[in-house]
Amino acid sequence: MKVLQVAVGVVKNTEGQVLISLRDKSLHQGGLWEFPGGKIEPGESAKQALSRELKEELAITVITATPLITIKHQYPDLAVQLHVFLVEHFSGNATSCEGQAFKWVNPGELINHAFPAANQAIITAAQLPPYYAILDDTEESLLLINLQKIVSRGIKLIQLRLKTLSPQTLQTFLEQAYPLCRQQDVLLLINSAVNNAANFAVDGIHLTSQHLMSASKRPAFAANTSKKINWVAASCHNLQELQHAQNIGVDFAVLAPVLVTKTHPETLPLGWEQFKTLVSQVNLPVYALGGLCDSDLDKARQSGAQGVSAIRAFLEG
Repeated sequence: MKVLQVAVGVVKNTEGQVLISLRDKSLHQGGLWEFPGGKIEPGESAKQALSRELKEELAITVITATPLITIKHQYPDLAVQLHVFLVEHFSGNATSCEGQAFKWVNPGELINHAFPAANQAIITAAQLPPYYAILDDTEESLLLINLQKIVSRGIKLIQLRLKTLSPQTLQTFLEQAYPLCRQQDVLLLINSAVNNAANFAVDGIHLTSQHLMSASKRPAFAANTSKKINWVAASCHNLQELQHAQNIGVDFAVLAPVLVTKTHPETLPLGWEQFKTLVSQVNLPVYALGGLCDSDLDKARQSGAQGVSAIRAFLEG
């Protein structure tokens, strides 16, 4: 079956709101909300097609378009490949040139709108930031200092990988850490290998690869409580783990190691080409981890990543 190639834009304004439009009822998947874009014509690149479509549909001129995610989806009657770009810089005021309804919404409100099935991973990618910091075990007195360093760099997504702390010490730390993160609009996830991880009131859980592969479905509620787990992430090292993460409904994954790391110099890295090949086989936002720093963001995005994950890089400088 021929695959329809489509260019899609996650267009964000200066307030961080995302533009969505309503598909005409006469079209495939009509009556649902969508991210703007359209079919890639012969001889066009995906980026060229997106620029043309946004000009024709909304009268805006793309200044920068950054690769965000590529989605392959099979509807009962149609196979599509969506080449999705993040458009944060454009000129002109969005106008409905073809009569379609459109509006600006906060990323967190996207889940309240009905989208085509192929768009679900885009909704997640649109909500996720470019950097994912990992706060590792260290001296107790440095934990809050290190967290504040990360937050002060504007990082909006942090994983607590504090495997050696006692539950009581972790609880004491979280009583200071979580309000700080909420105040700065930072999402805080906890590694599943942490003692009693599921019992802590944070924004989600990050599954180790071992816990991922032993899970038959997405974790729904924190242990012994009715608290819903909002975000589920997972550590992956190969295609099998990535596919399992996708199959059980994990929101995003971290794939490692991309480059040689100081902590595990003996581990053979994937390299960017293999990273790109693996990521292209799942419809899932994936962060690149291993030997990277924030300046590797562009390389990561060109290789299909949502962004960069790191431990030491966000504590330096």
